[in-house]
Amino acid sequence: MKFVRFLMKNSALANAPRHIDHFSKFSPSPLSIKQFLDFGSTNACEKTSFMFLRQELPVRLSNIMKEINLLPDRLLGTPSVQLVQSWYVQSLLDILEFYNRNPDDLSVLSGFTDALITIRNRHNDVVPTMAQGVIEYKESFCEDSITTQNVQYFLDRFYMSRISIRMLINQHTLIFGGTTNPAHPKHIGSIDPDCEVVNVVKDAYETAKLLCDQYYMDSPTLEVDQHNAMSGSGPVHIVYVPSHLYHMLFELFKMNDKGGGVPLSKIDRLFSYMYSTAPTPHLGSSGGAPLAGFGYGLPISRLYAKYFQGDLQLYSMEGYGTDAVIYLKALSKDSVERLPVYNKSAWRHYQHNHEADDWCIPSSDPKNMAIQKLQHYTKTQVN
Repeated sequence: MKFVRFLMKNSALANAPRHIDHFSKFSPSPLSIKQFLDFGSTNACEKTSFMFLRQELPVRLSNIMKEINLLPDRLLGTPSVQLVQSWYVQSLLDILEFYNRNPDDLSVLSGFTDALITIRNRHNDVVPTMAQGVIEYKESFCEDSITTQNVQYFLDRFYMSRISIRMLINQHTLIFGGTTNPAHPKHIGSIDPDCEVVNVVKDAYETAKLLCDQYYMDSPTLEVDQHNAMSGSGPVHIVYVPSHLYHMLFELFKMNDKGGGVPLSKIDRLFSYMYSTAPTPHLGSSGGAPLAGFGYGLPISRLYAKYFQGDLQLYSMEGYGTDAVIYLKALSKDSVERLPVYNKSAWRHYQHNHEADDWCIPSSDPKNMAIQKLQHYTKTQVN
């Protein structure tokens, strides 16, 4: 029996590229928070969710897996990136096992939910593992501007895809998993129809405060000032995913300050996966998640904001400090998933040879540069 299963597994792995090619021809179907809420209400149908996810999840997985193969060979060949790639292949195969199963069979529905939980657990460390792959690449090879741009483009899309896939999995498993969260009985899956923003702010602050106290032996106090534009007073409530908002706020609490600000020339680096202001960590080196160092905290926080058509912006005044603003859609019907799709435009981005900048790049020593050019020009004229 074990030998037969081994042959079947090898056969499935051999067919993975064909499945990826097939499902990547379809575009993902973005959903709004309102659609998530309407579907997950008291009339939620597990059979309908099962039939949607067994088609939609392979599409989302395959679209981004096609782009993984377009990464530079030296990055794709790192152990960490290959490990992530193997997780995605296995998860795709796990879902496809249910592709032709009978949705009227309760054991099939139960097995599908269990498979989704397994997939979610398997992908828990995707972000730091992919980040480790980037570090492995940077430590072994010299960076160039084209590779940096392509890696930035890919990781924005890859991590956004991951957020969307986990959103779908969480909604299904939380609604149909047979257990409810007693602390949040009114949540519909991971969505709070009446999320009080200040409560999430305080939760994120307390966690950031604890970490700062551990690392720096000190932390600032929290001052909250809220304004409800609808009523003029009272708490601000939104329809949103509290865990997403918490993630954004926690990351910002670690850097929003009056400590001199960030130079304008370096502000874009804060959202680069190839750059971090903290020392480079390594997975498993301390037995816990590092406070910083992988360089993905702020970039992924901005992706969480953009996922439902919002944004996260930093405003820095050099010599004073840095402020951050999170923009979120006010209406749940306008909060629609922002999803990457693999098509010719995406493919051309990786193949494009970026030409030289058509704007002058200022010298770090413009006075000496001007003197050198003048001397060169004079010498040419004399000769």
